[in-house]
Amino acid sequence: MVTALADDIWWYDLRGVNATLVDDDGALTLVDTGLPWHGNELVAGLSDAGYELRDLDRILLTHFDFDHVGGLTAFDGIDVTVYVGERDAPLVTGERTPPLGNHKGAFQRLVSPFLDAPDNGVVPLTDGDTVGSFTAYHTPGHTPGHVCYVSEELSLGLLGDLVREDSGRFEPSPWLVSYDTDAVARSISDFVECSPRFEIAVPGHGVPFQKNGSAKLAELAATL
Repeated sequence: MVTALADDIWWYDLRGVNATLVDDDGALTLVDTGLPWHGNELVAGLSDAGYELRDLDRILLTHFDFDHVGGLTAFDGIDVTVYVGERDAPLVTGERTPPLGNHKGAFQRLVSPFLDAPDNGVVPLTDGDTVGSFTAYHTPGHTPGHVCYVSEELSLGLLGDLVREDSGRFEPSPWLVSYDTDAVARSISDFVECSPRFEIAVPGHGVPFQKNGSAKLAELAATL
């Protein structure tokens, strides 16, 4: 089941991790894909929002992590293009394995055998690249290739695991699940400074904000 956050924007609450469905001026876009067993829920959510599987045009990934790319294989054989940050793209395609020298990378390496590379084409994104109305912002720290997406037209910010929502406020991605928490803090501050204002903010974990999303993120940045 999906929950409407606004016209053309739906939130998947996948019990601990989020995905988002967006009708971006006719281009149906799924953002993140949950865990491997969430595939059926993602497909069912399309129907809940009034679409069919064949209507899906593209998938945007905020980063490579087991709980954000796991459902990709549900879309094998469907004509969709997958977009992800440049430094995480080789991990999604299986061309590179996560580094063992970092605690987060070691965990990613541990669970990688449970992930399959998608059949669909994977397009790497750099900072400032656009996909439809979305602009990609390179926000490293949680992973080296983490990106946030902002659609100024839809007043929507898709924050991935740069931050998480807890008790009505944003918190930075913590050390346990991040490559580099100093980089996380810098990315939050840079993103607040560079990105346009948006109302709706969807983090990778926690409850989305339907109003004052960028303001909530700026409040966090001011404490770092």
